[in-house]
Amino acid sequence: MAAITTTPADTPPADAPGIDTIRSSRQVGLAVATVLLGLVMVVAFGIGSASGLDATFVLSRKGQDLPDLTLPARATCLALGGAVIAVGLLQLVGLVRRRYYLIFSVVLLLFLVALLAWAARGTDTNIGGLLAGTLTRSIPLVLGALSGLLCERSGVINIGIEGMLLAGAFVGALVASAASTVWLGMLGGIGAGMLLGALLAVLSIRYRVDQIIAGTGINLLALGLTSFLTARVLVEYPDLNRPGAFRPLKLPLLGDLPLAGPVLFNNTVFVYLMYALVFGLAWALFRTRWGLRVRAVGEHPAAADTVGIDVLRTRYRSVIAGGGIAGLAGTWFTLDAVSGFDENMTAGRGFIALAALIFGRWHPIGAFSAALVFAFSEELQGRLAVLDTPIPGEFLLALPYVVTIVVVAGLIGRARAPAADGKVYERY
Repeated sequence: MAAITTTPADTPPADAPGIDTIRSSRQVGLAVATVLLGLVMVVAFGIGSASGLDATFVLSRKGQDLPDLTLPARATCLALGGAVIAVGLLQLVGLVRRRYYLIFSVVLLLFLVALLAWAARGTDTNIGGLLAGTLTRSIPLVLGALSGLLCERSGVINIGIEGMLLAGAFVGALVASAASTVWLGMLGGIGAGMLLGALLAVLSIRYRVDQIIAGTGINLLALGLTSFLTARVLVEYPDLNRPGAFRPLKLPLLGDLPLAGPVLFNNTVFVYLMYALVFGLAWALFRTRWGLRVRAVGEHPAAADTVGIDVLRTRYRSVIAGGGIAGLAGTWFTLDAVSGFDENMTAGRGFIALAALIFGRWHPIGAFSAALVFAFSEELQGRLAVLDTPIPGEFLLALPYVVTIVVVAGLIGRARAPAADGKVYERY
């Protein structure tokens, strides 16, 4: 009688590519991408620009007197492009075998320097303003990613971040206008986000609705409801859409640091709350009992239940708290960026925040770094448009979304989400 053999369900097929093969192919892909970026820097930015023009980078900001950095545009692009091509070739022949992602990050930085030198040839570019704009634009992305992080670390997928941003923005503007104080507007926006977070939690946990559909429904609900109330309330009573805005607050000593001070420590309260939430969650999730319980519920809820952790309560609390953070992110639009509400003003940033969460590998610091990358691409798009570069305007408008797709699809590899993410848990 022939012996019967069984194969574990999680054992890969015999012809499946191994981890080393996947890693090697990804390294070759990054090396090829490095060479292509170097060629663009040499041909388009270097040879394609006129000689004798300088690019001036202004470092002074908000009263600081720092010397400008002036570089010959064409020579800078040619030198940096040649260095990048050399690095890519060394990777292809196997002389560079480690730290591929770190090397590629440096390559991207050199590419950006060459791009700015080419775009700013014959003109001035304010580097301090570029960095400050990047940090400001990252606020809704970082907070939105942290909202998704709390939800998904506990096992609930939050596709409804976009709707929570919209609800927080609308309620924040309405409450701040009615109460004549931006602080109450912020609290109102947080409450609106928590309310939608509670709705997502009830649908996903209590009624076991598919979490993707539940989040999509929240997005549609928030978009339709805010559009209707804008037409019926804010248009009829324009005084209810004049919330005011938070003023910048300069931190003593830190705000006087050269270049970094005005960029990092002379901002509105949203930036300081973002710092606190990023580093606070990074510590709490990985250094406290609460964080251990949240991560256990998101990885193996049955095992967490056996040691006395209330899985459902932990998920409820995490999702509602995540909704509150998303509502806080929404108030940034109306109480800082614009000082007023407009229909669909979040413009898909909730989905970019989800991309930042994935790119950051479900870690607060990683999500913060990824959000800065996406915010920089958005700020760069605006700067290049002002500099009147020959790049088509349609491509510049799509640049932040192109960068999002390329980064998430090509750089993170196979990111591992929490094991129980999106899975319904039932007690027996």
